[in-house]
Parts: sequence; structure tokens; C-alpha cells
Amino acid sequence: MKIVVCVKQVPDTAAKVVVENGEITWGDAPLVINPWDEYAVETALLQQEAHGGEVTVISAGGEEAKEALKHALAMGCGSAILISDPGLKNADSLVTSKTLAAAIQKIGDVDLAFFGRQAIDGDVGVTAAQTARVLGWPSLTLVSAISALDAGGGKIQVERSVEEGRQVVEGRLPAVVSVVKDIGEPRYPSFMGIRKASRAEIPVWNAGELGVDLPEPAVTWPEVFNPPKQEVVTEMVSGDSPEAIANALADKILEEKVL
Repeated sequence: MKIVVCVKQVPDTAAKVVVENGEITWGDAPLVINPWDEYAVETALLQQEAHGGEVTVISAGGEEAKEALKHALAMGCGSAILISDPGLKNADSLVTSKTLAAAIQKIGDVDLAFFGRQAIDGDVGVTAAQTARVLGWPSLTLVSAISALDAGGGKIQVERSVEEGRQVVEGRLPAVVSVVKDIGEPRYPSFMGIRKASRAEIPVWNAGELGVDLPEPAVTWPEVFNPPKQEVVTEMVSGDSPEAIANALADKILEEKVL
């Protein structure tokens, strides 16, 4: 089997987002692999262990995105590819999905492409489905378990997490699969994996090498600003008895026109 995992480099979840001079900044917070994508990497590795084959991890972004790729390599992925192009600077999910689809096609003969549920910075959660649409493949989203996989027969069965419970669906390979946390806890990178990843040579592909014309993003941010600060004042309501406190609180609520 040939498996691809798509990952993204994002700010640490503890980072505080602010706007400086009209630009979004996370200060000195470190950039890390998108936490949702770690579950996708784990799922890909489990399928490789069960069915054989190879796992390639890809990411679209700047030079800093190589750290996310190296994290995936340290977990056990066999190879990594960075897609970097000036046209990706303000990419929305449509541009990203077209780029990832072109990379998957360039790799060739891919059976499965795994994604995390969403990226924690954009929280759009549609890149996997959009990539599947560009490729013309089935899109299996919100997957919490892979029930059966027949690589030779080109079939996959999964369980999806939906509000009503679990939904079992089947699809043909090749397919795009986005996973949720129930799929399984990601493994920690091994010491040997970290050493191997640190020495890895990661090829960089641009739009020209992918043979894709990057469109203008359909979604742009014409203006970004910090939300206005809200001053919060705490007032303690007191009284000689619970009834007095309740009456005073009711009067205060009516005075402030909360009700």
C-alpha cells in the first residue's frame, strides 16, 4: 500500500494570538505539528503495520513547516515532502486542497490519504473533503475507527463519529480519510526516530513542479484587529438573610435590564 499523510505546522495551543500593525502574531510561541494531524499519522502507521507498504508525509508551507514533517518522520513515517511556493502565502482551504491534491497525484499510485479532523489555527475542517473533491476520490470524514481494509480488493470500511452516535460506511480505494481522536492515541517519537528525522533530507516542491496553477484565494482577510477590551466589574450582593440577598439580586438584575 502507498499511504500519504497531510500535516500542518501550527502555533502551540498555549499561544496567545494578537494583532500587531495589522498582522497576526503568536509572539515567541513555538510552532508545532497540528495536534489533530498526529492522530492521522498514527492511523497511517497502524495501517502500514497491518497491511505493509510505505507512508509519506507532506505539508504545504514555509521552511518552518519542515519541523512538523520531522515530527512525523520521528514517529515512523518513511519519507517527507514540503510544498513551498510564494502563491501559498495567503492560501485558503481551496488553494491548499488543490496543492495537496497535485502533490498526491505527483507521488502516484496512492491508496489512502489521511488528514486530521481540522487545523487548530484555522479550524475550518474542510480541507480533507475539498482535497478528495479535487482528486475525485471518496471522502470519509470524522472517522473514529477503520473496521476493515482490503487493499487488494480496493475497499475500506470505517466508523464515523456523528452526533447521533456511530455510523458505519464503506468506500472504494483510493480514498481520503480524516480522523478524530477516538481513532487511537498517537505514539511518541522514538529516540532513534528523532535522530533519523534530524538527518533527513526533505525535498521541496513548488507549484511549477506540481504542474498546478495556484488560484487566488476565495476567502481573504481584508482587515485584522484585536477585539475591544471588556472591563469586568464584580459586585457582591449581601444581606441579612437569604431572602434579603435574593431580593437585592433580583432588583439588581432588573436595574441592569438583564431580564
